[in-house]
Amino acid sequence: MAAPGTAAGSSRSKHMIGRSLSPRTAMTGGSMDRLTDDILADIISRVPYKSTCCCKCVSTRCRDLITHPDHRAKMPQSLIGFFCESDDMARFPRKARHFINAFAQGCPPLVDPSLSFLPKHKNLHILDGCNGLLLCCLRDGTHTDEILHYVVCNPSTEKWVVVPTTDWSSSAEVYLAFDPAVSSHFHVCELVDCDAWHDDDTGIIGDIAAVVIYSSKTGVWSHKADAWSGSSITIPSGAKSVFFRGELHLCAYDNQLIAIDVEENDWKVIPLPARVTVSYDIYLSHGQLHFAHIGLSELSIWVLEDPSSEIWTLKCNISHLQLFGTEYSAYADDYDVI
Repeated sequence: MAAPGTAAGSSRSKHMIGRSLSPRTAMTGGSMDRLTDDILADIISRVPYKSTCCCKCVSTRCRDLITHPDHRAKMPQSLIGFFCESDDMARFPRKARHFINAFAQGCPPLVDPSLSFLPKHKNLHILDGCNGLLLCCLRDGTHTDEILHYVVCNPSTEKWVVVPTTDWSSSAEVYLAFDPAVSSHFHVCELVDCDAWHDDDTGIIGDIAAVVIYSSKTGVWSHKADAWSGSSITIPSGAKSVFFRGELHLCAYDNQLIAIDVEENDWKVIPLPARVTVSYDIYLSHGQLHFAHIGLSELSIWVLEDPSSEIWTLKCNISHLQLFGTEYSAYADDYDVI
């Protein structure tokens, strides 16, 4: 599961001598040469994360100083990585959660993977993550299908809020939508299938009947039934989501990409470019949506350069033989794209 991209905050020094200088001004000039590495590291550690990134671009000395293991713990860090779970029958508890920091291999994790700062609970599950926030559900451990409540948290700051559940929370596919560049508010989106929505035998298990969205700004859930105007839309269980330009994107069966506007609770369907044979998913890279399709003998990557046109452009097409070589090509149907 994808994990946080937010940075841990740091405080500025309360006492400044002389006029205020920008990071670039402070790091250039002959005066910097007279500072020892420890003093310079202490100065850099007191500026915000964004300024630390600017300092890395000033000189090779600053870059090496910030990334050096002896000073890394002092610096504001960007948490870029992912959470994962391991299962060991010889261990108690059998399951354990880990955080893999992509930018600090070999260093202690910058977050507590157990999320021990959250309220007391018997079972906690991470349902989704989006741009630095995690969506979790807490269960009482007695009835495994019953969710006590949702929790949205920032593991880098250890701040969290409780989100109430709905009548369909135990059976819905749930996703988190958050873009800190646009707003400090988030949305929780439940996709409810026909069987759970109608609560009778007339529903079709898997087909989405309603979209239910919680807004942290208003603090209430809103719902829209009869989704997709009579079309049959089914989301694979555990499908990856991408929140982009105010819309939550998910791949659906029958070669379809759905885009849900979380503010308006409206949706649209975009045809996918390839007939699915093995597996597929949607990704965000360089400000564009990408579609990865694992076929029987090759991997193809497509890009949606202009979402309004709904036209996909083939970016890469490579055979499994080229990817894995002769020795491992026979196992090419058992891999994932990140």
